[in-house]
Amino acid sequence: MRLSRRITLLAGAAALAGLALPAAAQDAALPAIRVGTLENGTVNWELQTIVKRGLDRENGFRLVPMILAGNPATQVAMQGGEVDTIVSDFLWVAQQRARGTGFRFLPYSTAVGGVMVRADSPARTLADLKGKKIGIAGGPVDKSWLILRAWSREKLGQDLADVTQQVFGAPPMILNAAETGEVDAAINFWHFQAKMKARGMREIMSVQTAAGDLGLDPSTPLLGYVLRDDWIESNRVLAEGLARASRTAKALLARDDAAWEDLRPIMEAADDAEFEALKAGWRAGIPAHGPVDAANAQKMFATMAELGGEELTGGVATLPEGLFWWPE
Repeated sequence: MRLSRRITLLAGAAALAGLALPAAAQDAALPAIRVGTLENGTVNWELQTIVKRGLDRENGFRLVPMILAGNPATQVAMQGGEVDTIVSDFLWVAQQRARGTGFRFLPYSTAVGGVMVRADSPARTLADLKGKKIGIAGGPVDKSWLILRAWSREKLGQDLADVTQQVFGAPPMILNAAETGEVDAAINFWHFQAKMKARGMREIMSVQTAAGDLGLDPSTPLLGYVLRDDWIESNRVLAEGLARASRTAKALLARDDAAWEDLRPIMEAADDAEFEALKAGWRAGIPAHGPVDAANAQKMFATMAELGGEELTGGVATLPEGLFWWPE
């Protein structure tokens, strides 16, 4: 099993053409940071920018993407020490840290979705979805769904889960169901929502708006690089270099449209409209510079935990001490 995973990792690293191999050939003496990622994951947009622009080498390391088959595989690779970092949500990192792994969270993205309907839908607000069918990517404890449920309970006096019918499925299936009218509304991952907007669908409520209305901080990053305490302590310069390279790549992609042309071949945009929507969506998820406000994160965690229960939290009651990391 371990041998087969190692073969997968090595094959995956070679498969991401033009990303890690040229840098490795030129700078073999530099220490490597192995990043577990998905072949078509949006994290690759930042990783490719780091490598293509030499931001890893500027910061004293070689970034080596290791392509894996899915999010569970990246988590297993992180737990097994076969990669140095992955991108995951802070709830998973909190669960792992509470179990003694020493995992920590470096902010990566605040990107979230919202509730989408077709252009010809009569729905204008969440209240209009009563008795309707909602398609949801990510399952019953999807974080966006939980925040939207919390909003409807507080602002409408009714839980969306009680007054609608839910259909759960993979993001592409939810997108298709929304387009064909199989569902009346859809909650999808941010990059699929960007495609839905590009295809003429409209948003009736964003998760950011719902979070703000609930008194939560919508700028709290849900996704981050996962690092280990002992790795940070043993590789302080590398950890800080990764953080700088990530910030520099984000700053470049935030302001430079030309930088996105290099990424277009891996973005799977069907046309110019989807390309522009994906670019705008990614930019909207760039977190503010600075450490995560742990109190705000705890408040968001508590809101989601109230509805998601142990299935969401894994038994974690409060976010563990030291969860969030930021270079000094």
